[in-house]
Amino acid sequence: MEISLACYQSISLDKIQNSFRFPSSIHEVFRTKPLFSDYCFRFNRRKCGNPCDKIKCFSLEQGLQPRRPKPKPSRNTDSDLKETEETHVKRPSVGICSQIEKLAFCNRYREALELFEILELEGGFDVGLSTYDALVSACIGLGSVRAVKRVFSYMISNGFEPDQYMSNRVLLMHVKCGMMIDARSLFDEMPERNLVSWNTIIAGLVDVGDYFEAFRLFLLMWEEFSDCGSRTIATMIRASAGLELISVGRQLHSAAVKFGVGEDIFVSCALIDMYSKCGSIEDAQWAFDEMPEKTTVGWNSIIAGYALHGYSEEALSMFYEMRDSGVKMDHFTFSMIIRICSRLASVEYAKQVHAGLIRHGFGLDIVANTALVDFYSKWGRVEDAKHVFDRMPCKNTISWNALIAGYGNHGRGAEAVELFEQMLREKMRPNHVTFLAVLSACSHSRLFERGWEIFQSMSRDHKIKPRAMHYACMIELLGQEGLLDEAFALIRSAPFKPTANMWAALLTASRVNVNLELGKYAAEKLYGMEPEKLSNYVVLLNIYHQSGKLKEAAGVLQTLRRKGLRMLPVCSWIEVNKQAHVFLSGDKSHVQTNEIYEKVDSLVHEISKHGYVPKEKTLLPDVDEQEQRILLYHSEKLAVAFGLINTMKGSPLQIVQNHRICNDCHNAIKLIALVTQREIVVRDASRFHHFKHGSCSCGDYW
Repeated sequence: MEISLACYQSISLDKIQNSFRFPSSIHEVFRTKPLFSDYCFRFNRRKCGNPCDKIKCFSLEQGLQPRRPKPKPSRNTDSDLKETEETHVKRPSVGICSQIEKLAFCNRYREALELFEILELEGGFDVGLSTYDALVSACIGLGSVRAVKRVFSYMISNGFEPDQYMSNRVLLMHVKCGMMIDARSLFDEMPERNLVSWNTIIAGLVDVGDYFEAFRLFLLMWEEFSDCGSRTIATMIRASAGLELISVGRQLHSAAVKFGVGEDIFVSCALIDMYSKCGSIEDAQWAFDEMPEKTTVGWNSIIAGYALHGYSEEALSMFYEMRDSGVKMDHFTFSMIIRICSRLASVEYAKQVHAGLIRHGFGLDIVANTALVDFYSKWGRVEDAKHVFDRMPCKNTISWNALIAGYGNHGRGAEAVELFEQMLREKMRPNHVTFLAVLSACSHSRLFERGWEIFQSMSRDHKIKPRAMHYACMIELLGQEGLLDEAFALIRSAPFKPTANMWAALLTASRVNVNLELGKYAAEKLYGMEPEKLSNYVVLLNIYHQSGKLKEAAGVLQTLRRKGLRMLPVCSWIEVNKQAHVFLSGDKSHVQTNEIYEKVDSLVHEISKHGYVPKEKTLLPDVDEQEQRILLYHSEKLAVAFGLINTMKGSPLQIVQNHRICNDCHNAIKLIALVTQREIVVRDASRFHHFKHGSCSCGDYW
C-alpha cells in the first residue's frame, strides 16, 4: 500500500542544522568518491502538502478501491454503436472479483489464486484495481514465482494501466518473491517513481545481498528527493551490517539521530544487529539500552548478538531478563535459546526452555521444534528428540535431517536408515545434508552395503552430485572394512580435487589398520593443505607409536615444537544437579578430590579382574614416573568417578570431552559400564560413545 509523502514530511527537524556532510573516510572503502560527499542533507526544503493528504478512507488503507461510476448513456450514431460492439470487453460477474478480494483479505491466498483461474481460462474480463491488488497480496503471501508470472501476464494481456500505487504494488510483488532482475527492469521503466518505489527496490537489493548497488541507489534517491524516513535509514544500516563496515554504520547512526529517528524501533533494532555483526557488542548493548521501548525484536537482536560472539552465558542471562520484563517471546527467541543451551551443554536449561516453548503457545512451531530435535540429538537424548519429532504436525527437510543425524551420531545407524527410507516414502525431498547424515550414520554403525547403495542412489535417483564430505564418509566405510586400496582409489577417482576431509578420513583409516606407508602419504597431503592443524600431526604420531617407530614419533613432536603447536589441556565435564563440574588430567582442585581418586583406584582394581591392563607405552621415551602416573587419572576417568559418587545407582552418566577419547580410557570405561551396570555416554571431539554392558556403540572405530 502506498505510503503518503506526508509521513516523510512530519519528522521534527527544528533543532537540527540546515545541512551536514558525512566524513570522507568512506573513500577508502568504496574506492570512489566518499559515500555521502556532495550530498548535502538540507532540512529547509520541506514541501507543504495539503492537510487533507493525511485523510484516507479505511477501505483504501485495506487495499480496496471504489468502483468507477458507470458512464452516463449518450446518443451514438450507428457507426459508433457498431465500433462499440466490436471493441466491447466482457465484464465478470461482481461475485468472482468480490470473492477473490475477500479470500485475499482473509489470508486464503491459495484459494484466491484458484478462483483467479476462472478469469485466466475464459479471458477478456475487465478486472478492477482492487481485484488486482488482492491478487498481488496473494502472490506475496505465498511467495510464488509462478503466481507472480500468471498475474502480471494477465495484467499485460488485459491492457491494465496501473497508477502510481499499483505500480509500487507490482514492484513489491516481484521483490518479495525474489524476482529481482524483473523487479529492477520494472523499476527502471517506471514513468514516475516516488519514495515508496525507491525504498522497495533498495530493500530488495539489501535482502539479496547486493549492498553496493543498494548504496548507489540510495544516493541517487537522495539526489532526487533529499528526504528519507526511518525505514530507509534502517534498511541502509542493514546494508552496512552486510558489508561489515562499522564506519558506514556509524555515519548512518549519526544521520538517524539528526533526522530525529534515532529512537525509532526499526532503526534501533537495525543498529543492534549492525554493531553485533561488525564486532562491537558494547555499542550494540548501548543501542539496546537507549531504546525507549524494548520490543521482542530488540531483545532477540541483542541476545543473538551475544550468541554470535560466543557469549553464551550472557545471552542466557539476557533471555531471563527478557522473560522477567514481561515482553512477549516468539518462536525465534526460543530457537536461539535452544541453540545457546546446546553450546553450554545444559540439558536442564533446555528442558526449562522446552517447557516455556509449550507454555507460550509455540509447542507445534516447526522452527523451534526442529531446534529441539537437534539439541536433544546432540546431547544424548535421542528418545526425547524422537518424541518431539513425532508430535510435530508439519515437518520440513531440516527436521528429518536433525533426527537422522541424531540416530547416526549415537551409533543407531539402522534406525537412521529406516527413518531416511520413511522420509522418501512420505515424498519428502532429501538434500545433500540428508545424504551426509545418513551416510555418516552408515559409517558410524559399519553398514557397508547399505551405505554404498545410498551413495550410488544420490546421483542416479535423486540427481544430487556427491560432495567431498560424502566421499569422506565412503572412505571411512571402506577403511572400516580394511579396504584401504579401494579407499585410496576412490580418492583418486573423485571428480574434483581431494579435500582435507577426504585425506583425513584416509589417515584415520590408516591409523586404525596400522598402515604406516599410506598413513604417511595421507599426512603429507594434509600438511600441505592444513600445515597448522594439530590433529593431523597427532594422528600420524599415533601411527608411529602403534608401529613402534618411536624415533619417527619423536621427530613429529620436534616438528610440533618448531611450529609452536601444542595440545590444549584435555578437559572433561559432567553436569550433576544443574551444575557443571570440570576436570583436567591429574586434576586435584575439586573439593571431592580424595573421594574421586579413591573411586578411580577402586574402579581400576575392579575392572582389572575383567582383563583391563593400564596402558604402559608412552609417546615419548623421556616421560617420568609422575607423568606416567597421571595417565591413570585422565579427565574422563575422574569425571566418571565423580558421576558414580554423586548420582543415584543405575542412572546414566553423560560426559563431554574436548578431545578424542584415548584408547586406554575407552577400554576402561567399557568395563566400568559393565561392572557398575550403568550406561555411560561420552561425547568427544569425534562422536558419541554409548558404553553399555561392556561394549561401545562405535564398535571400537573412531
